[in-house]
Amino acid sequence: MLKSLNARHFRLFIVFVALAAGALLWALNVARNAQPVMPPVSFTNLQGQKISSEQLRGKVVMVNFWATSCSTCVAEMPDMVRTYQKYHDKGLEFIAVAMQYDPPNYVLNFTETRQLPFQVALDVDGGLAKAFDGVRMTPTTFVIDKKGKILKRYMGQPSMEELHKILETALKA
Repeated sequence: MLKSLNARHFRLFIVFVALAAGALLWALNVARNAQPVMPPVSFTNLQGQKISSEQLRGKVVMVNFWATSCSTCVAEMPDMVRTYQKYHDKGLEFIAVAMQYDPPNYVLNFTETRQLPFQVALDVDGGLAKAFDGVRMTPTTFVIDKKGKILKRYMGQPSMEELHKILETALKA
């Protein structure tokens, strides 16, 4: 009797482990296929105006983390300006977020001398980089659809051809 009881418990244990493993695999698959969303943040531009992520809903948004000391950031900025100019009238918003370590007077000087046409924000306490999944590398660019879903995260300079295709698809949706 003790042997049959142990055998029954062992079978139940095996069934439980199999069900738990199946549930774990299902949850991992759901998490892998889930699309991250833009965090609920507020950007403060160089003029002191606040722009909340909620205000950006309904628009395709690019958020570009950069620094004046980053040579790749400086090199890609003319492409970012052209991209903004090409798609802004179609609904694109662009926010260039200067990293916490970037001196504000450098950011202001860069913005003015390059006549950046989009919003430039300072991440004075590092909270924006942290909210966007702990951005550390510059440039890092996020493309966000009208519903707030992050479509693409570029680390480093993006392929402009690919970026433009993503933007065109998102803007048509």
